[in-house]
Amino acid sequence: MAISISLHQQSWPLAQPFRISRGVKSHAQTIIVTISDGEFQGIGEAVPYARYGETCASVAAQIEALGCEFSSDAALQHAISELKAGAARNALDCALWDFNAKSQSQSVSKMLKIPLRPLTTAQTISLDSTQNMAVAAKALANAPLIKVKLDADSVLDKMRAIHVAAPHSKFIVDANEAWNFDLLKAVLPTLKQYNVALIEQPLPADNDQVLAQLTPCVPICADESCHTRHQLAELKNRYQAINIKLDKTGGLTEALALLDEAKQHGFIIMTGCMVASSLAMAPAFLIAQHADFVDLDGPLLLSSDIACGFEFHGTQMAQSTPFIWGEVKAHSNKIAEL
Repeated sequence: MAISISLHQQSWPLAQPFRISRGVKSHAQTIIVTISDGEFQGIGEAVPYARYGETCASVAAQIEALGCEFSSDAALQHAISELKAGAARNALDCALWDFNAKSQSQSVSKMLKIPLRPLTTAQTISLDSTQNMAVAAKALANAPLIKVKLDADSVLDKMRAIHVAAPHSKFIVDANEAWNFDLLKAVLPTLKQYNVALIEQPLPADNDQVLAQLTPCVPICADESCHTRHQLAELKNRYQAINIKLDKTGGLTEALALLDEAKQHGFIIMTGCMVASSLAMAPAFLIAQHADFVDLDGPLLLSSDIACGFEFHGTQMAQSTPFIWGEVKAHSNKIAEL
């Protein structure tokens, strides 16, 4: 039976503006793909990211260029594999995994032999004034892991205030490529004193080779510098950790391969996300089962999540029953009306 694909754009209002070193946004714009053979239906969500030259229009065009109908799931899988790593491939790949789970009456976690357990996710503090970031940290003071978005301005002042507000938390500092090498070297020792456990992408991805000269007291994590397993060899002497995001890998298939090879290389594993609904987090949750750091709080940044998404109890996230993706007994997979 022929398999068809369709897509639509979803705009998710955020609970409050989300600011990083590259800018601020009030909505998360995603692409949702549906794969169907008339009996079974699979869905996947991806986030087009301007940093990588993507827009909703360009991602939709990539998907539409494949055509809307395929003779089999194998034919569709081949077409997906021909796409470059990015949001378009991610949405299609994850939708196909979900479709196969439904059509084969077996959950994705069982197909992959990855038992699912509740996980602790980082909670994110958006870039803001020192005072406002301290207030946000105080509200999260019981969180074991907090992710802090920073630029190059007042790094130590902000982290000092945040650490005072949440003295028992550990921190991931995410600079989104906003620092230079001198700043990184200058702040490292003090950041360690402030319970910073990981520093994510401090330098621009095209200027990170200088990290080979550094033996950091806090592990440095590649985000923008690491998309697929093919980059691991050159990153080995620069970074101690990598952040696996499905919108970079181009879906769960490559994310699994990246996870396996990164562990062989001895990298610390972080599982991250773009801001999106639980539908986008669901396949990443499988990768997160093997991660040292989990940052999948995207749905908590939305004013409302998709139906049958993750249940969050403080910093703990677990699949709901029924669940939106990858489960045989999930609901009908009709996209919820918001």
